[in-house]
Parts: sequence; C-alpha cells; structure tokens
Amino acid sequence: PHIQVALGRYCLFYVGNSNGQTNTKRIALAVSDSLDGPWQRPDEPLLETGRDGLWDDHCTTNPAFLKYPSGEFWLYYKSWNTKEYKDQNDNEIRGNRKYGLAVAELPEGPYVKYSGNPIIDYSNLGNNRQLEDANVFMEDDKFYMLARDMGVFGHEEGIILESEDGIRWSDPKIAYFGVSRYLEQPPAPPHLKKYGRFERPQVLMQNGSPTHLFVTSQGGKYQTSSPFVFEIEPLGPKK
Repeated sequence: PHIQVALGRYCLFYVGNSNGQTNTKRIALAVSDSLDGPWQRPDEPLLETGRDGLWDDHCTTNPAFLKYPSGEFWLYYKSWNTKEYKDQNDNEIRGNRKYGLAVAELPEGPYVKYSGNPIIDYSNLGNNRQLEDANVFMEDDKFYMLARDMGVFGHEEGIILESEDGIRWSDPKIAYFGVSRYLEQPPAPPHLKKYGRFERPQVLMQNGSPTHLFVTSQGGKYQTSSPFVFEIEPLGPKK
C-alpha cells in the first residue's frame, strides 16, 4: 500500500491481480474520509496497461503519488514489456522495469499517460539494469525519488534521484545500503530469495520535509517480512 492525503481524504493506492501472475497486476485506489473507513473503491483498476508492443504492456504496479505544484495529481508507475528483446550486448531481456507517469485532475482519475513515457529507463546501460519500488516526494520545490536499485550499483542498495520538474531525473546516487550494513543476521535460509535487501521504501513527510523512511525485508525478526524504520537526517542550512 501507498497512502497519501489529497483534497481532505485518505487515498490508499494498492496493487492487485486476478490470476496470481504479474500480467494481471494493476494499480487500484481506495478512498475514505477517515482511516477507520468506510473505504470506497471502484470495480475497475485505476491505471491500465498500454497496448501490445509498448513498454508498459505487461502490468501497472508500484504506485507513487503526489500533488503537483500546478494542482494536478501525478501518479508514477512501474511496468515492463512482455515480449523479449535484445540489448546492446545482444543479451535477451524480458521484463526490464521502467517508470512512467500519468496525470489527472482528481486523485480518482481519469489518468492520462505522459506522452514522453517512460521517464526512467536504464535498459540502455546494458546487463538488464533497472529499478523498482519508487517513492516520490517534494522538499524545497525539488522532486526526489527513492527506489530499489537493480544493477546500477547492485541489488541491495536503495537509490535516490533528483529532479526540478518531476520528469527529467538525475543519475542515481546511493541513498541507503542493504540490511548487512545495519545489523548482523544469520545466513539466508534456502527458501528466502530476497533476503538481506530492503524493498518498497515509503517516506513520512512532516512540515514539508521527510522525517522517516519505512522499508521491509526478508530476514530480521520475522524472516518472511520484517519492517524497518529509519530516521532521516534533515538537510543542512539553506545557502
């Protein structure tokens, strides 16, 4: 889940599927005047895939939502292509994760996809480099994106990107490291394939600044899924 307040209501973005496979995975939205509910949601997904052959023809997932300074509502989403293709090193690639943007006048939509999608595409770096689990926020009129790295630096790091307009993004930098940088734990059990990395970063904003980072990992106290909360150091004095 990814939850934000917009127009005085709680907007709970989530992902579901109808067959247990990724090809029916879609972003959906539930809204409520109170965290206690009742929650209202439509019968249809919030954002559908692109037509066959486009970069986002497989699914829509990993929503990140914000209110743009102009008053529009921006929904960032992850997707990938169904058909295999070959990269510049002649490696066959399927499912290279990229990020797109959709815009609406209301949180419930309808959303119109940005014509310049995908706005983030690392496939040209080779070796199937990609990213996922983006979370987008604003601080001091600048956009920031936290995401899970998938090959630019490694597969356990969290990365951060910056933007002046929310569309053109900087090269990534490391924002945080894998679990082993922060605590010791036993070797990974054979059945846990995502052990030791943090996923799905979510940021708590207070008074216009990020104060806490929420992530989860295979491992830790609960092994199958353990939450972690980090305090975020504030930016230095403005110059």
